[in-house]
Amino acid sequence: MDAFDQAGKTAVLQNIHGTMQFLQRFPPFNQMENAHLAYLVEQCQLRFYASGESIIKPADGPVEHFYIVKQGRVVGERNHAATGTETTFEITGGECFPLAALLGERATRTEHLAAEDTFCLQLNKAAFIRLFALSEVFRDFALRGVSSLLDQVNQQVQRRAVETLGNQYSLNTRLGELAMRHPVTCVPDTPVREAVRLMHEQQVGSIVIVDEQRAPVGIFTLRDLRQVVADASADFAAPIAAHMTAAPFYLSPQASAFDAAIAMTERHIAHVCLVQDQRLCGVVSERDLFSLQRVDLVHLARTIRHAARVENLVSLRGEIGQLVERMLAHGASSTQITHIITLLNDHTVCRVIELAIQDKGDPGVPFSWLCFGSEGRREQTLHTDQDNGILFEARDAAQAAEIRARLLPLAQHINQGLAQCGFTLCKGNIMAGNPELCLSRAEWARRFAAFIREATPENLLASSIYFDLRVVWGDEQACEQLRQGILDQVADNRLFQRMMAANALRQRPPVGRFREFVLTRSGNDKAATLDLKVQGLTPFVDGARLLALANGVHANNTLERLRQLVGKEVIDPLDGGAYEEAYHFIQQTRMQQHQLQTRQNLPYSNRVDPDSLNDLDRRILRESLRQAQRLQSSLALRYQL
Repeated sequence: MDAFDQAGKTAVLQNIHGTMQFLQRFPPFNQMENAHLAYLVEQCQLRFYASGESIIKPADGPVEHFYIVKQGRVVGERNHAATGTETTFEITGGECFPLAALLGERATRTEHLAAEDTFCLQLNKAAFIRLFALSEVFRDFALRGVSSLLDQVNQQVQRRAVETLGNQYSLNTRLGELAMRHPVTCVPDTPVREAVRLMHEQQVGSIVIVDEQRAPVGIFTLRDLRQVVADASADFAAPIAAHMTAAPFYLSPQASAFDAAIAMTERHIAHVCLVQDQRLCGVVSERDLFSLQRVDLVHLARTIRHAARVENLVSLRGEIGQLVERMLAHGASSTQITHIITLLNDHTVCRVIELAIQDKGDPGVPFSWLCFGSEGRREQTLHTDQDNGILFEARDAAQAAEIRARLLPLAQHINQGLAQCGFTLCKGNIMAGNPELCLSRAEWARRFAAFIREATPENLLASSIYFDLRVVWGDEQACEQLRQGILDQVADNRLFQRMMAANALRQRPPVGRFREFVLTRSGNDKAATLDLKVQGLTPFVDGARLLALANGVHANNTLERLRQLVGKEVIDPLDGGAYEEAYHFIQQTRMQQHQLQTRQNLPYSNRVDPDSLNDLDRRILRESLRQAQRLQSSLALRYQL
């Protein structure tokens, strides 16, 4: 009897050990303490479900168990009056369900079915609550889902960065940690000579002028000093207030190094004051960002804006690639990187326009240079083509034709200059040098009205990118008036919205019912792959664009559109957060692919073989693509498609 007892005990221990080994292959269980994981396994029961069998469904009432798939597949199905039964997700080995319903103490909204013969580990509600209290890792995962998985990915990237680059500061470092010493200050009536002496003694490039409450009222830098010296009539005994830059730009110490780098680049400044409770508490310089982060964004932007010739800009494009490489290595987010690429591209476009005007002569007509598509959304990657146009004011059609004739040669010269700098000429001729895209405000308004009034599925495919328009160079007021007109017309046209929704459903995320990913072969590729841009990002871009236009959201950027739609209660906050995380991860994966292709001297491609990713990345990619499916399902329901 004792031998049987011992054998039984050994079998139980082996089973527990085997289940723990299985779970330790998957997040969040691979991050949990052994004691907490052992408690989970000990409290679980193994359940078998035959193919097609229902595991939980809405009619069962409040959920009483937590499930982990050990073997097989589980699909979620939901009934819609308009579209019938829809498969909303697929769960495989190591994944769990239904967290939201358990935490909300409610019934599940989706029926969970075994897609094949399936074994699940089942944990009762009381044990789930106990584990939730015991394990911080499990609690964090249960509350934040895919967001906590993304944190693990980001931590891995940061660890790799430390290993390869040393323990440097990242773009996410708080500015309060960068401002190492007290700022040098003086009062407004301090003589210039005395202020410069203080700067020299402290070996700094700026001095902040403060009032009695220590609030910054001005800043004086070495650039200002050069102007004073160049002025033969300057009086060095005069108050510094006469030569300072008033109302200096400032950020909170809690803002990031990325925020400071962007501000310096956009505002053409080299110093940012740190202010807390209306009192100066530090200064971060361009040099601080360089030395601590190896990120020379501000210097690169300044070099681009002062390039003497287009040939100089061509050579600088390679430096943008190197900057992106360093940022990726430091663990910068895809949002930060696309923002910076777009910012540097904007500087390049502006400088090409200025050099073209120098070469061809000023046309004598004010105009605005428009961009569309990814550049309009500030979502550019290194591999980009031209989507641009020109906007100008004209009294009537005759004057518009006369102005167009003067601007077109310049526009075509600019298009060629941009092509030299690596912005590929658009195969569809969506460029300012095309007479159909060099238009007066009234002509642009008529063009957009025609897009909206005469929409067909075919012309919507070609016209969608125009709705992401933005001014890169020139006055923005006319473009804002144009955008407001577009929003007013779309809001009043339900048929157009419905056609845009149908267009947004055209590219289906490559997640199938009977396997993890739906893969296809492209060209001469040997391996089957999926397209991260077309199949992964486009559903979010198209969906956010439609909902933004239909609900009066002015933002162009996809993530900003999603946030504002949440603010307007068009999208549920939890859904909005999930869409944002998913979009971010797909974009990050795409950029890492581009980085790898650059290193291997391969042409850029948005296609990826999921088997080339590690288990965690592959799982999050699948979950991210499911979020794209959910967004599309909500559009289909909203517009009865």
